[in-house]
Amino acid sequence: MSEIKRALVMGGGGVAGIAWTTGVLAALAAGGVDVAGSADKIIGTSAGSTVAAQVTSGLSLPELLERQTNPALQAPELQSGVPMDQLWATLQQIYESTGDPAEQRRRVGAMALATDTVSEAERRKVIEARLPAHNWPDRDLVIVAVEAVTGEPALFRPGSGVALVDAVAASCAVPGVWPPVTIDGVRYIDGGIRSMANADLASGYDRILILAPMPELLPGFEAVGGRIEVIEPDEASVAAVGADPLDPEVRGVSAEAGYAQGTALVDRVAALWT
Repeated sequence: MSEIKRALVMGGGGVAGIAWTTGVLAALAAGGVDVAGSADKIIGTSAGSTVAAQVTSGLSLPELLERQTNPALQAPELQSGVPMDQLWATLQQIYESTGDPAEQRRRVGAMALATDTVSEAERRKVIEARLPAHNWPDRDLVIVAVEAVTGEPALFRPGSGVALVDAVAASCAVPGVWPPVTIDGVRYIDGGIRSMANADLASGYDRILILAPMPELLPGFEAVGGRIEVIEPDEASVAAVGADPLDPEVRGVSAEAGYAQGTALVDRVAALWT
């Protein structure tokens, strides 16, 4: 019998999504299903890229959870200053302006490049503070971003020659909110502009667990193959996150809601994973 290959896919969802995903993973591990520690491949997009870098940093999941729930340990974050309904409306207009996905990404990139934001250096300090380690782990890890000008996806991995902090910053560069990230002269924006989770990158794996903090923006998974479980925020988690997933003030309650939800899902995930 061939060895079963497992992939963990984590999608975007702002600082609340980071906290919620961390809570779910910590609860699953506490229940005996350490998906982050045993995944053969980890794919992180936007918020998911941050969690991917954190869970492969060497810190334990209880430690990472406390970094979300304990105000004394929470990394400093910036307030976006952008109303979420305004941002979604802008993105919706762009997506409705053309049916070509590549052109949609280019137009979103153009919007991001034209937006006045904090400096790249200031934003990079935030990402540095989020990550317990700044070196790539010895794991099969993929962090997804999008080239702002061409709209082409960028898949950063260990050995790609791109610093981990820069890769995560690029994947988390929400267009219209945070500055596109410059890497070797190329500007990059949030990987969620390609897909909120980029689950298709897990094609070929036998067991795929997808944590989707913002499920309403996810495409279908029919083409991924394998056995799939998708965990989306339940009613309590949605209420904890509230209207603005970029608000740092909701990290603690989002992590706690994720932990409660993950606790209730241990048996379901164990049936997939083990």
